[in-house]
Amino acid sequence: MRVVLALAAALALSACGLRPLYSGGQGGVVASGLQAIAVGPIPGRSGWLVRKELTQRLGQASSANPRYRLEVGLDDDITGFGIRGDRAATRERRTLRARYRLVEAASGLTVLDATAGSDAGIDVVSSEYATIAAEQSALERLSAVVADQIVARLATFLSSPSARR
Repeated sequence: MRVVLALAAALALSACGLRPLYSGGQGGVVASGLQAIAVGPIPGRSGWLVRKELTQRLGQASSANPRYRLEVGLDDDITGFGIRGDRAATRERRTLRARYRLVEAASGLTVLDATAGSDAGIDVVSSEYATIAAEQSALERLSAVVADQIVARLATFLSSPSARR
């Protein structure tokens, strides 16, 4: 009975039209498309971290004239909450939001305009050094999460038929 259900599930799944996003490996449409994206400068420490994460995931643009340019704007915010009686915050939330645009380098046409973001909770302790270290560590983790979200959305876009025109 289990074998029959497994075969039925496999047949149903193959009929749904799903296909691997990175099919073809490094020479595939998505992988080569991601390597054809140049990441523009992003101001600030958070921008440096996000740009570093993006270039690691995308690879370097394969030529001096990449097909796309990625423009990213960031909003990095720390909000204190969990206020004690002496009005000191006991908890913080760090949010990192990115608005990004994928622009065709040749025409200047924006082909993708989207957002990504994440947040992290931080305990505020009596040691200011420990709190600052926790804030920086949270920013590093958030930069990686936001970069992952951006690359996943870019890969989905590049796999669509409209991107291959």
